[in-house]
Amino acid sequence: MCGNMSSPVHHYLLCPFGSGGDVFPFIGIGKGLSARGHRVTIITLEVFEKAIRDAGLEFASVGTKEDFERIANDPRIWHPIHGPRAVFRMGADAIRVYYEKLCSLTVRPEECTIIAPATVFGARLAREKLGVRLLTVHLQPAVLLSLHDTPVLLSAAPWLSRLPMMVKRLLFSLPNPINQMVSPVLRRECLAEGVQAPRHAYPDWWESPDGTIALFPRWFAAPQPDWPSPLCQHTFPREDLAEGAVLGPELEAFLAAGDKPVVFTPGTGHRQVRKFFVEALDAVQRLGRRAIFATRQVHDLPPLPSSVIAVEYVPFSLLLPRCAALVYHGGIGTCSQALVAGIPHLVMAMAHDQPDNANRLRRLGVGMGLTPRQFKGSRVAECLKHLLESSEVAQHCADCARRMQDDPQTESLLDWIEEHGVQGLVGRLGVLA
Repeated sequence: MCGNMSSPVHHYLLCPFGSGGDVFPFIGIGKGLSARGHRVTIITLEVFEKAIRDAGLEFASVGTKEDFERIANDPRIWHPIHGPRAVFRMGADAIRVYYEKLCSLTVRPEECTIIAPATVFGARLAREKLGVRLLTVHLQPAVLLSLHDTPVLLSAAPWLSRLPMMVKRLLFSLPNPINQMVSPVLRRECLAEGVQAPRHAYPDWWESPDGTIALFPRWFAAPQPDWPSPLCQHTFPREDLAEGAVLGPELEAFLAAGDKPVVFTPGTGHRQVRKFFVEALDAVQRLGRRAIFATRQVHDLPPLPSSVIAVEYVPFSLLLPRCAALVYHGGIGTCSQALVAGIPHLVMAMAHDQPDNANRLRRLGVGMGLTPRQFKGSRVAECLKHLLESSEVAQHCADCARRMQDDPQTESLLDWIEEHGVQGLVGRLGVLA
């Protein structure tokens, strides 16, 4: 449960790891903490420096724009098997750089709190070495590997989550990509710093003992008996840098010129986009629908008719309420914007949390999921036709939009962060004494 108490001024060190959908929620948290008078530094790739500084927050770099481009251009990232392995390898490679940056910024550990996803193992190393508090953040329920409501990690094998608990327990005990990629590097870094290494990166260092924040609502993923404690489950962060933004005259004119369009996007971090948009164009032409193609890779798009417009970036909080449906990769940030807009989802889930998000949207009655192999124009058109014409889907979408409006406000999350940080400090100082 989220609480409320006054807290002294702290230096919050926020360590997002990933693309825009991973970074923007931390900017939102940082803005809230800064408004309460705290000092906030966000530590991430320099491609996000302008957005962070424009939000009035301090920035510290752990990688160049070239590093971001190299990662984004690697097609393995979106493979259902190789993708997680590649991400955890990146996490292992980043242990030292995050750790050293945190050490340089943590002048007085008792006045600092680190907030980081589980994949930033350098943050946990800093906690053990310096005695600084650490709160783990999960942006999606897929990373909470419950034996009860087990996440769907592979689109092609949803049945794995329905296996008997004893079988799932056995599967969870087998070698996994987190430990294969991270544990050897983590043991080496711990040895170098005189810190006792965990037996395994997962589960031993996956959650901070100081507390965990789950940024998705209970109606999207209900708490499970084997989730970590202490835990603050809040709601989706909605930061998409929309403050002060406009859609632009060309897009405004397009939106005003006809029926609500369908939005297609494979995600801001996805670079191999041509096939996705070729099939998307086929689908909307079959349906006679207007569409918006959102991608930074506009040079890879097929020739577009006047009924389709391409945009490089637009805040979805401004765009989606004016659209008919969203076809996308299933990223949790984009998912939350479509839920608050009250429109149907069609998800082409590739890897990571995307299959699980698609499954939860299906259970809510607001969307459908396709694997990349199933993502063909004829199939996409068939699914969209059902989603757009079903009164039941429309009702479920409206229900979810109302739930989003009723979810707790950001202030309760900030209260918990301040309260739990102070409690964690008192407890740890007692132990250290």
